[in-house]
Amino acid sequence: MSNSQFSTLNSQFQHVPVLLAEVLAGLVPQAGGYYIDGTLGGSGHAAAILKMSAPDGRLLGIDADPAAIETAGARLAAFGARAKLVHGNFRDLKRLAHEADFKKVDGILLDLGVSSHQLGTPERGFSFLADAPLDMRMDTTSGETAADLVNEMPESALADVIYRYGEERASRRIARAIVETRRKARIATTGELAAIVERALGGRHGKIHPATRTFQALRISVNRELESLETALPQAVELLTPRGRLAVIAFHSLEDRIVKQFFRDESGYGGAEGPSRLRIITKKPLTAGEAETRANPRARSAKLRIAERVQNEK
Repeated sequence: MSNSQFSTLNSQFQHVPVLLAEVLAGLVPQAGGYYIDGTLGGSGHAAAILKMSAPDGRLLGIDADPAAIETAGARLAAFGARAKLVHGNFRDLKRLAHEADFKKVDGILLDLGVSSHQLGTPERGFSFLADAPLDMRMDTTSGETAADLVNEMPESALADVIYRYGEERASRRIARAIVETRRKARIATTGELAAIVERALGGRHGKIHPATRTFQALRISVNRELESLETALPQAVELLTPRGRLAVIAFHSLEDRIVKQFFRDESGYGGAEGPSRLRIITKKPLTAGEAETRANPRARSAKLRIAERVQNEK
C-alpha cells in the first residue's frame, strides 16, 4: 500500500469513541492490567485504555476488519509492545486471548455493530446512501456477501431474516419483491436493493429510509453478529479475573436484549442455576448525554452495560 493510499485509509478510519468517559469509568484501567478491546474499530477506546493503564498496562485489540487492524497498528504504535493487535472475530475471544498470552484479564470491551468507517466507505456496501457493490462483510477476506444472500436464499428464509434481524413487519412483501426481481437479473448493488425495498413498501414515508431495517437485517445475518455476541459473552466472563469488568456497547434492541439477559442470568437474577459469576454495575444502561449526541449522532442509540466478575457468589 502506498503512502497516499494509507493516508486516505487512515483518514477514513477517524473514530470518535462512543461513551468514552463512561467506558473508562466502568473499566477503571490501571497500571499493570491486562485489557481486551474485542471490537477495535478506529482504536479510540483502545488508545484511551492504554493511556490510563500506563506505564505497563497491556491491551489486546481484535477486529474482523483487516482495515481496522492496519490503521490501528499505526495509531497505537507509540504504545509499543503494550498493544497487541490481531485479525479475528470476537466470537473466538478465548482462543485469540490465549494465543496472545492474555489468559486472565482485568477488563474487556465490546463495542458492537458497524463502524462509522464501514458505513462511510461506499465500496463496503453497508449503506444505501451511495450505489455500491452489495457486500456488507466486516471481514472482507471470507464469507458470503449480502448479494449472495439476496440472490440465493429461499424466499421464506429471506423473509425470516428480514423480520427477525430487522424487525420489519413487511418482511414477506419485501422478500417477494426481491425474489421477483432476481428472476430477471442478479441484484448486485446497494442502490438496486434499496430501490426494490422502497417500491415494495410504497415509497418513502417520514425521515427513515424504507430500506433501513432490511439493510440492518442483512448486515447482521452476513456477519453472524447476534450469534457471535452470544458465543463471546461466556468466553469473556471466563477470561476475567475476580473484580475484572466487562463493558458492552449495543446500538439496537436485539443486541442490548442479549446482553441484558446474559448479565441477569450470570448475576443470579435471571433464574439460571449454578453460582453467580457476575455482579451488575449498571442497573440501567448508560446512554450518551446531549452534548455527545450533538457532537456524534451515532452515540444517540448507544447503550452501555457493565458487569463485574465475582468468585463463586450467589
